[in-house]
Amino acid sequence: MITGSPAAPERSPAQHRRSPWIALVLLVGLGVTMAGIFPFRQIIAQQRQVELAEQKLEALEAENTRLETQIRELETPVELERLAREELGLVRPGETAVTVNPAPGAEPAPRPGAFEEVPAFSDEDRTLLQRVWDFLTGRDLAPDG
Repeated sequence: MITGSPAAPERSPAQHRRSPWIALVLLVGLGVTMAGIFPFRQIIAQQRQVELAEQKLEALEAENTRLETQIRELETPVELERLAREELGLVRPGETAVTVNPAPGAEPAPRPGAFEEVPAFSDEDRTLLQRVWDFLTGRDLAPDG
């Protein structure tokens, strides 16, 4: 007799015995994978910290070079006179000092070399996919300095 629905095949006792083993192998594989991810994350994070420290060192060395140059320039009489005139308003004997004051309510002009502070990105600005990638690669452990 033929019916409209095929009967479900019966599982043999050998298949019943294999199911727990397959689940156990999958769980062990998952455990090994997870055990490998966390040390990998720390290694990647430490490499990122080293890269950031090297970049910071290069920036500090460049700043030191710039400051050493500025120190040498400040030791010259011409530079000292310029600073005395600009910063302190000093004049030579017989000269007249003139000061221009800003209009009332006007904002002062920004000083040369002044910059605006840029707000840092927070974790909330990143998408879920970016945060998961940061977790897997260890970027969440090493801030972007």
